[in-house]
Amino acid sequence: MAWTHPITAKWPARHPDRIQLYSLPTPNGVKVSIALEELGLPYEAHKVSFESNDQFSPEFLALNPNNKIPAIIDPDGPDGQPLALWESGAILVYLAEKTGRLLPRDAAARYETLQWLMWQMGGLGPMFGQLGFFHRFAGRDYEDKRPRDRYVAESRRLLGVLEQRLTERTWIMGPDYTIADVAVFPWVRNLVGFYGAGDLVGFSDFVQIQRALAAFEGRAPVQRGLQTPT
Repeated sequence: MAWTHPITAKWPARHPDRIQLYSLPTPNGVKVSIALEELGLPYEAHKVSFESNDQFSPEFLALNPNNKIPAIIDPDGPDGQPLALWESGAILVYLAEKTGRLLPRDAAARYETLQWLMWQMGGLGPMFGQLGFFHRFAGRDYEDKRPRDRYVAESRRLLGVLEQRLTERTWIMGPDYTIADVAVFPWVRNLVGFYGAGDLVGFSDFVQIQRALAAFEGRAPVQRGLQTPT
């Protein structure tokens, strides 16, 4: 690959002809690794360690000035030119359009899928993340539980929206698995798993979500993507 990027000084590419993924196995990070696995796209994963503040390094900031994972470089981007891209939702749309998969071609269904993707990015992810802070991390030591309870109530409301959507539907868009599912279910999994907030939000009440989450976790590409990068 003739084109190079400053990030390769810190994370050299052993396979520069493949998509380069800079990430961690967080809910946002695994969205992209799962999509790459589902789509069968060759890629090379690089771990961006928060423990060593890799996300604030000049090399990473040259790729993503917002210092968040995931980010990618596709050496074979639009018109055959390299593309550097960040923001998990934007990357999901790009990968789906690159391959013609996981995003409906019908215009109405396509926009409806993007609607649910934006719902995850603007609502589900941020609210679950705040609940995680107040339930598992530093916020749990606050004596005032009103902030935590606010995010518990909003997380439960969002779960109710998803539960209703999945009633009589296999996946968010019906029979077809899409980037909306790839975006949503890592966050649901994280809420009840890593954050340990299942009892707090009454997760046992959401039987359709439990069913879809189990199907999601049972997919082989999902299992691989959840472990990437190691």
